[in-house]
Amino acid sequence: MFHPNRRQSEILKKIRLKGTCSIAELALESGVSEETIRRDVRPMAAEGMLLRTHGHVVSPERIRETPFQSRMQEQKEDKQRIAVEAAKSVKDGDSLIIDSGTTTSYVARALSEHSNLVVVTNSIDIAYSLSVRNGNRVYMVGGRLRNADGASLGPSAVDFVEQFTVQHAILSIKAVNAPHGLMNAYLSEAEFSRAVMRQAETVTVVADHTKFGQKSFVSVGGFDAIQKFISSAQPPPDIEEAMALGKVEFYAV
Repeated sequence: MFHPNRRQSEILKKIRLKGTCSIAELALESGVSEETIRRDVRPMAAEGMLLRTHGHVVSPERIRETPFQSRMQEQKEDKQRIAVEAAKSVKDGDSLIIDSGTTTSYVARALSEHSNLVVVTNSIDIAYSLSVRNGNRVYMVGGRLRNADGASLGPSAVDFVEQFTVQHAILSIKAVNAPHGLMNAYLSEAEFSRAVMRQAETVTVVADHTKFGQKSFVSVGGFDAIQKFISSAQPPPDIEEAMALGKVEFYAV
């Protein structure tokens, strides 16, 4: 069985995060020659870990791109900054619940160097990112998987997550506005989020600035249901005031 060395592991990490990188870019970042990178890439390509094109290396997932993976590219740099900030609050050995979402998937990638985490998630992507790594224990929520993003939702998902008490909950959200607070598109998503909020000492919502002022279908809860909100810009004045009333710690990155 092929086991990537340290530099190859770093190449895989970059490819999974960015989707595609040029050989020249990887060589520059690694401080080695392009021919060295080509030698590193060959056995990984043979194992199907990545794909080679002319002058570039591509994640296989990029070729089989799903709607979820397409959304991963939207506001990508904002989401990556948010994820890095969210990961700062998590220490090695901590317990957390992370729900399915593109921003939370970036949070999972930002946690890739943490160790001995206990993670509960309803996302196949997040479970894959954090399992079999650094002594982490990952519990995948059961239930029917949604085709669009591999999220597990429904009554069995709520029952499962209610068995855990954790230090951190990191949640995505569809829309944020002053009158309704936090909103999601589907009842099953809102029910899962509310269940997670009850099980965590600290609830952090991660969402880029495009969610501000938007409305969605189902209310998740008011701002008093969470402790932290991390975004890519300051919210509009009415949302900022509502968050202050709810005693939410807001971080713009």
